[in-house]
Amino acid sequence: MRRNPIESAEWVIVAMAAIVLAACGSKEPGYAANASGANATKSTQSSGDATAAEVAEEARGDVDCPARIKTAARDPKAPVDDVLGVRPGMTFDEAANVVMCTNDLLVVQVDTSRGFQIRTYGQTLRQGFSARFAEPRVVKTSKQIMEEMQDDFIARSGNAVRQDMFPGQAKWYVTTMGMPGQERVIGAAREEWFEEGKNPTLESVEQALVKKYGTPTRIQETGGRHMRWAYDPFGRLVTETSPLFNQCSGISSPDGGVNLSPDCGLVVTAVLQLLRDNPALAQLMQVGVVDQANGYEAVNATDQAFQQQEAQRRAKEVESAAKNADAPEL
Repeated sequence: MRRNPIESAEWVIVAMAAIVLAACGSKEPGYAANASGANATKSTQSSGDATAAEVAEEARGDVDCPARIKTAARDPKAPVDDVLGVRPGMTFDEAANVVMCTNDLLVVQVDTSRGFQIRTYGQTLRQGFSARFAEPRVVKTSKQIMEEMQDDFIARSGNAVRQDMFPGQAKWYVTTMGMPGQERVIGAAREEWFEEGKNPTLESVEQALVKKYGTPTRIQETGGRHMRWAYDPFGRLVTETSPLFNQCSGISSPDGGVNLSPDCGLVVTAVLQLLRDNPALAQLMQVGVVDQANGYEAVNATDQAFQQQEAQRRAKEVESAAKNADAPEL
């Protein structure tokens, strides 16, 4: 006998419920801002119901605002290269602190789900972190969990569009590179959904972006507005006559990947999505920055440093073996 989709979903959910219940409470808490270097620790996760503010306070640790930045400031003559204060060259911990200072509900999480293909030989390399708004913690019954899983299954089966953010929220992804404990920012992207009833006009957001970043390399209408500021490795603005005009692209979405090239320098990208019922107003804004040439160099330098460390380790083992190893019995 064939089952209808809903009945099938129920059987799948029942089979998975035990796994979900067993995994409850295993989710890692957020990054603690007062931890430093490769020994970054995580705060202890509490149990029981909690508001979003309480969850954020537990996960964020001791956050100092305004953030204390020791990295040298940008050269006044260089292109503007930050997204709300986060800029290439900052240390991992400086950037995490700056991000959390932009909103009390933002929680930083070290991200190991994506990154460049670098063999670390067992060492921990932090290639970036994400930051999202904390959500209220609600202790759920097995029935509630099963109902939510059923709703999710049905939505996925019907290809329903489900947003991972709400108006008034923001999320980040910051890409870092360097040897463990020395990771520095090479790119950052932020997405913000404007609050309902407070959506700014498209023109006002564009003017604010031009005021901060200067004359764009390109502006495109793509169902919204796509703006790009691209520079060569010497800090010169890429124009339509440059061979780099169609080559140097950047990042805008925190969910997107980072492309690096030694031929491109700083690239700032902004994407404005409009309200369906009033395209003169902006629904959300994405802004990202990437330092391509320096990022490309950082990835290669880090990869080579790991290889050199491993070669030195092996050489020491061979030297030690030559002095201390037992002679074979023949």
